[in-house]
Amino acid sequence: MHRLLNRIVLAAVPVMLGACVQARQTPAPVAPPEVTVVAVHRQAVPVTTELPGRTSPYLVAQVRARVDGIVLQRGFAEGSDVKANQRLYQIDPAPYRAALDNAKAAEQKAQANLASTSALAERYKILLGGNGVSKQDYDNAVAAQGQAAADLAAAKAMVQQASINLGYTSVAAPIAGRIGLSLVTAGAYVQAVAATPMTTVTQLDPIYVDLNQSSVQGLQLRRDIASGRLKTSGADAAKVTLYLEDGSRYAPGGTLQFTDVTVDQGTGSVTVRAVFPNADHVLLPGMFVRARIEQGVNDQAMLVPQQGVTRDSKGQATALVVGADGKVAQRSIQANSTFGNQWVVEGGLQEGEQVIVAGTQKVQPGMTVRAVAAPVKTAAAS
Repeated sequence: MHRLLNRIVLAAVPVMLGACVQARQTPAPVAPPEVTVVAVHRQAVPVTTELPGRTSPYLVAQVRARVDGIVLQRGFAEGSDVKANQRLYQIDPAPYRAALDNAKAAEQKAQANLASTSALAERYKILLGGNGVSKQDYDNAVAAQGQAAADLAAAKAMVQQASINLGYTSVAAPIAGRIGLSLVTAGAYVQAVAATPMTTVTQLDPIYVDLNQSSVQGLQLRRDIASGRLKTSGADAAKVTLYLEDGSRYAPGGTLQFTDVTVDQGTGSVTVRAVFPNADHVLLPGMFVRARIEQGVNDQAMLVPQQGVTRDSKGQATALVVGADGKVAQRSIQANSTFGNQWVVEGGLQEGEQVIVAGTQKVQPGMTVRAVAAPVKTAAAS
């Protein structure tokens, strides 16, 4: 009996050892890799374009001499703000005051002559009815009256001209703004014929920003609006954001004024003008700036975080998506612009698809993965 049991035990030992070896050799099932995904949806995305440009003054007035004379004094500080009609220079008014007095005297003489000839014409008119004077004498009196009236009108015009010239001796600011360098000093002789430049007044608030947009961009914009892909409320409502030379954002927002209708043949660009408030005079004429213009709204766009988009060797934008079966698929997408730190995708993705934004380095198309939605805060930040 004991021998029989020993034989059974000895026979069972190899079987048990083989089963243990086989259990060790069978690999345990591997869990699918975990990836972070973001579900994409169609939404309204502003369509913007960034253009270079330079600032230009809103108004510029060159102050020039309009009468001849010696500059007696200057009434402003260079680089200061002046008001409209503020006196800037005083040209010697004595000769023009004398000319005005002379013109007024001539006017009074013409006025007296007109009164005399008018009285004579009235008297001859009465005498002509009784044949007291000849018709020729009456006609001569009426003609003299008319000549006297013309002389009086000319005298009044001379008075007005002399008064205007006298006013020009006080050189006033034509506009309100910041005044530049004075080109003449007290004692300088200025001439009306040469239109001697004296100074320049520049209005800086508001200020223009002239931008350069390529004709291709403008053509594409008009096509998108005509096809309905982009919606815009009009050029007058377009918002413009300005960035200075050091990259900082200019706080006040601007508005689009107009787009030129002529393409520059040398550069192939169109001028786009915007206007900005400039109360603190941060912007000066001639500064190089960049402006971001909101051209409209794309209602069919999708936003994908930048880390979820890669480009292949041909430069084509691609994204990895997780299907309903949990498998990874690669999609070629149309992503040519950004909004914040996200790509604006206009094609290649379907509504609600899950795009992998973390863990792309450990997966390949066709693999089964476990998709985990990105945290709400992270998605909102993106």
